[in-house]
Amino acid sequence: MSSSSEQPTPSLLEQVDLPEDLRLLEAEQLQPLADELREFLVKSVSRTGGHLAAGLGVVELTVALHYVFDTPRDKVIWDVGHQAYPHKILTGRRERMNSLRQKGGVSGFLKRSESEYDAFGAGHSSTSISAALGMAVAAKLEGIQREHIAVIGDGALSAGMAFEALNHAGALDMDLLVVLNDNDMSISNPVGAVSNYLARVLSSRFYNRMREGGKNVLGVMPGMRDLMDRWEEHMKGMLIPGTLFEELGFNYIGPIDGHDLPLMVQTLRNMKRMRGPRFLHVVTQKGKGFAPAEGDPCVFHGVGPFDPDTGRQNGSGGSGKTYTQVFSDWICRQAAEDERLLAITPAMCEGSGLVRFANDFPKRYFDVGIAEQHAVTLAAGMACDGLKPVVAIYSTFLQRAYDQLIHDVALQNLDVTFAVDRAGLVGADGATHAGAYDLSYARCIPNLCVLAPADENECHHMLQAAWEHPGPALVRYPRGKGPGVEVVVDAAPLPWGKAEIRREGRRVALLCFGSMVNTGMEVARELDATVINMRFIKPLDTAMVEDMAARHELLVTLEENALMGGAGSAVAEALNARAVQVPLVQFGLPDEYLEQATQAEQLEMAGLTAGQILASLRQRLARFQQP
Repeated sequence: MSSSSEQPTPSLLEQVDLPEDLRLLEAEQLQPLADELREFLVKSVSRTGGHLAAGLGVVELTVALHYVFDTPRDKVIWDVGHQAYPHKILTGRRERMNSLRQKGGVSGFLKRSESEYDAFGAGHSSTSISAALGMAVAAKLEGIQREHIAVIGDGALSAGMAFEALNHAGALDMDLLVVLNDNDMSISNPVGAVSNYLARVLSSRFYNRMREGGKNVLGVMPGMRDLMDRWEEHMKGMLIPGTLFEELGFNYIGPIDGHDLPLMVQTLRNMKRMRGPRFLHVVTQKGKGFAPAEGDPCVFHGVGPFDPDTGRQNGSGGSGKTYTQVFSDWICRQAAEDERLLAITPAMCEGSGLVRFANDFPKRYFDVGIAEQHAVTLAAGMACDGLKPVVAIYSTFLQRAYDQLIHDVALQNLDVTFAVDRAGLVGADGATHAGAYDLSYARCIPNLCVLAPADENECHHMLQAAWEHPGPALVRYPRGKGPGVEVVVDAAPLPWGKAEIRREGRRVALLCFGSMVNTGMEVARELDATVINMRFIKPLDTAMVEDMAARHELLVTLEENALMGGAGSAVAEALNARAVQVPLVQFGLPDEYLEQATQAEQLEMAGLTAGQILASLRQRLARFQQP
């Protein structure tokens, strides 16, 4: 007779707090665990929002990796982190997933300080193979025997950095396993019985013993070793699409069904026994097991809170356009008027607002994949022949093409327009995606002009002014919606290089850049201060700066960019160059990484709310009045 006080039997997932618990399960329990994990993931992300489709696609792969390998001793390096939520759930963070992407909560990306199972921090793509190779080199030098597994998606594999790492890894002959999670790009034949059979054979101990033994025997016979290598390459090339990776020095296995757990476990166990560079090609389905995500994996790549039964997303609240939508409207309108306009993006069609452009002007739209360097130099080449390319890119990703920005575009003074989205703080994506540095790294480049709009209407006209400017120009605008200013297309053109007086006051002049103009207006109303919408970081309106210095006791700069080297520094340099003596206070992002939180919380963490700025300035003004 059972007692009413007995606790219900925990589910399989509730029994797995860490991978060591997972490895206690029987093989036949793995698929039921994977099913529970997938259900938990959907319900968890439906409450918090986050990256979903990619994680759903790697549930079986994640279970198999932690089941076969002795993590965290063995190092699993996940690329980017979009697909790492199942990994987080199985590595001690299941109970904290309700805090995902929130202040003080679980990060949406890999983070070494969060868990010893996060072997390498990542928010940008295509770093996993390089990092895993570095760890393999370290282990060999230290005499440590362990496995190093880099899990990379087909999109991330499109980046040059990934191929640089593959080329180096093959030459070093290190113990390294690269797992290609192929869920989108058509680089393989359909997965089926034949390819699964080949994977079993090619990864088996018998085949590899025969392979190495045959090479050793034939190696003493003149010419036979080369013949053996050519025969093996020829046979593999006919049967499987792995010739490229074999040429780079990897033992290629696959493609195999990434949702067949017994096959995954068997293949990984076989490959664990091998040595040297190994490459496992796994085919998965984005959004696997959740019909709305299977039907539209792009929408469910990064998603807000939604109904876990229907997939319907909760309303974002409010009306009005985002800056991304303003850009989308502008580029489509301008492209209709001038066929020289071409759009380039490094795998950010939806995020950068180019979906409509791609549909309306398909021959003038170029998505280059995760290849930021190539995107910028491609634009430079187009500009050389009289075209007018627009590169739509996030601020955090433009960092990856800095040399090309300097050497290929600005040095040659080529007519390329950069539409830089997600400038400033970005909220839940945290430090890896913050556009905190573009004013600092861009304004020091000769020939490059840098603009920052205060609202939606100004964003439209700045994009137009930058596009018409006969040289490289960068317009940086924040994530999300502006203050709600209507775009007036037929308004007068933006005066190049000129700031705008938004409010006349006394004693204090607030020189505001971009998104900080509205904050400056709030502060100014309390202080009866002057507000200048500076508009241009480069060329800086030095005449306006000098005029404000002459008529005010204190100058204040406000910017949503790193304080070091940013727009405030440009103002200080202008004052010093003209020997203007006036107190200057600079507000911007501090010299630290601001972790995930809402954008409002991050601004408070940075000391950039209107109340914080007002309190600081009142203290300074009080000191001025003291005898």
